[in-house]
Amino acid sequence: MDLIPRGDEPGVYRAVPGGGPANIAVAAARLGTPTAFLARFGSDGFGATMRERLAAEGIGLDLAVTAPEPSALALTTLGADGQARYDFWMDGAADWQWSDAELAAPLPDSLRLLSVGSVAAFRGPGAEAIERLLARERDRGRLILGFDPNVRPAVIGDPDWARARYLGLAGLSHVVKASDEDLRMLHPGVDEEAAARQLLGEGAALVVVTAGAKGSRAFTRHRDLAVPAPAVDVQDTIGAGDTFMGALLHTLARLDVAPDAVGDLGEPDLRTLLTTAGAAAAVTCTRSGAQPPTEADLAPYLR
Repeated sequence: MDLIPRGDEPGVYRAVPGGGPANIAVAAARLGTPTAFLARFGSDGFGATMRERLAAEGIGLDLAVTAPEPSALALTTLGADGQARYDFWMDGAADWQWSDAELAAPLPDSLRLLSVGSVAAFRGPGAEAIERLLARERDRGRLILGFDPNVRPAVIGDPDWARARYLGLAGLSHVVKASDEDLRMLHPGVDEEAAARQLLGEGAALVVVTAGAKGSRAFTRHRDLAVPAPAVDVQDTIGAGDTFMGALLHTLARLDVAPDAVGDLGEPDLRTLLTTAGAAAAVTCTRSGAQPPTEADLAPYLR
């Protein structure tokens, strides 16, 4: 749950369902992609609220787990420019306790893309189970696999250990989306192009780097394409990166690309991916909290 400042009242917050992967699922669902969420929901009231939010968005929860542990909390502080900063309460939370048994069930035949990431990809013991799930699906070769590290340095543990896990997950994924801030933390002293090329060398097929108002850049073995972001009046940046990833996956699904063809996307398709995802993220920035757009909301930005 995200605790977000309420208006101009200092020290007063409202509790809003959040979490990077959940926001990604909502973003994809609102744009019209049938979406399911594989999650461990806490057994407390916050967990019930998060489950209700996703169900209300039409997101499938058949594979979700109701766990005995409590929900994680994130306290959000907004700067004068609308940039969000987070402080976390996560020890013993439901999100990080995945077991192999909970992830053993075959994924639905209708599934075409699987996205993992954020804090659950870095905190044990569940992070190891998530990596084994991704490795299993990469070996099967049926799904496009996405990874959004969404790094939170304060809660992902030892930096060297986190970098090793990040490179492992990136190497198992077809699509890696990372912010410029993610790359500065995970590739210290390396520019974004060199970082992207390293991820391609690890096994990723498409690396997308986001830079907020500066736009985004896509890298494959064959191409390097940058697309500017739309200019908008920013309310706050909560959920913008998550919305970008959700819209990216939604658009990739519509392109009907096979997993082994992601790295061969041409410039028109890459431009469509970045333009659509960037516009969706920009719309989210015009709203308070993580409120991704619908397809109708997005249409004026894509003309």
